Amino acid sequence: MELYLVLKVLWWLLLGVLLMGLAIMVGMDMGVGTLLRFVGRTDLERRVALNTIGPHWDGNQVWFILGGGAIFAAFPLIYATAFSGLYIVMLLLLWTMIVRPLGFEYRSKLLSLAWRNFWDWVLFVSGCVPMIIYGAAIGNMLLGVPFHFDWDLTSHYTGSFISLLNPFAVLCGLLSLSLSIYMGGVMLTGRTEGAIQQRAQKAAGIAVNAALVLFIIGGVWVSHLQGFILLKSPAPGLAQNPMQQTVSLATGAWFGNYHAHPVLWLLPVLGYLGMVLGWFAIRTGRSTLAWWLGALAWIGVIATAGVGLFPFMMTSSSDPSQSLTVWNSISSARTLLWMTGFTAVFVPLIIAYTSWAFYVMRGKVKAEQIDGNSHSY
Repeated sequence: MELYLVLKVLWWLLLGVLLMGLAIMVGMDMGVGTLLRFVGRTDLERRVALNTIGPHWDGNQVWFILGGGAIFAAFPLIYATAFSGLYIVMLLLLWTMIVRPLGFEYRSKLLSLAWRNFWDWVLFVSGCVPMIIYGAAIGNMLLGVPFHFDWDLTSHYTGSFISLLNPFAVLCGLLSLSLSIYMGGVMLTGRTEGAIQQRAQKAAGIAVNAALVLFIIGGVWVSHLQGFILLKSPAPGLAQNPMQQTVSLATGAWFGNYHAHPVLWLLPVLGYLGMVLGWFAIRTGRSTLAWWLGALAWIGVIATAGVGLFPFMMTSSSDPSQSLTVWNSISSARTLLWMTGFTAVFVPLIIAYTSWAFYVMRGKVKAEQIDGNSHSY
């Protein structure tokens, strides 16, 4: 098999892994921020909640950076098309991500209740908005984004910000937010005690039930969507170009890969199992197991969407035949080889130091440890 073909598929898989890591690790932190004002009824309780992720949230941001960097280096045409066409969405995402560290660092600097309440709401908004955007982005890939290319591959976005917030994309965004809240609730359940723990446990149970219902509705909805089918593209070994392919639409086409390879149905099953078993685990107070089952649910959900889309990565509703695929939007073989080498070194390193940080910072965060401690959030 040609090395370049292997590298293309490998980097499609690695991008999926990075998106899963982002959803699991960053989504957990976002979930805590979203729940902050609901699980914490007093200032001290909210400080306890913040300090459960205090040692980890900035380190987890590396998954966000890796995801964006991977798209930039491995799929430059997708990066250029998405970041230019979806400029307002990207700015909204960046603004919420920028104010989030300010919330952590500035919240407890003053004793003023109004000051702290303001930053609590900042943390809420910067927790839920990015996760909604994350899910909505995947939903819009299934629907198609209104863009097309000129003869020189200059991309033109012909939609609006509001059009991206269509009902199906909002459903996907709410699914993403629900899983984020579940992971945040599980984290708080395992690392707090008393009233905070009870509220977080209840919130996690509600969130995972909501995610299960939304995932079922989403699956039925996708079965009635117009999916994309790649009919013709340049032969292997020739330059791949979105201007030289033919794509058709058909209802239910997003299930084509599953019908062709029935073993792939295990992926949505993983998502469902992670949610159902996660609900039982959180109900019985087994927070560590519930966390891993939540991670399994995220893996199942993202893999379900990715496999359904393959080989498409950014579909065009303006001109389906100009959709971007794994084959026509990827970097050169040399670039992918260099990236593979760096990834083989740094991703295990990231996993190792993240695991070490969680091991060292294990245990409950208690109010008496936080109260009067100038080094805590």
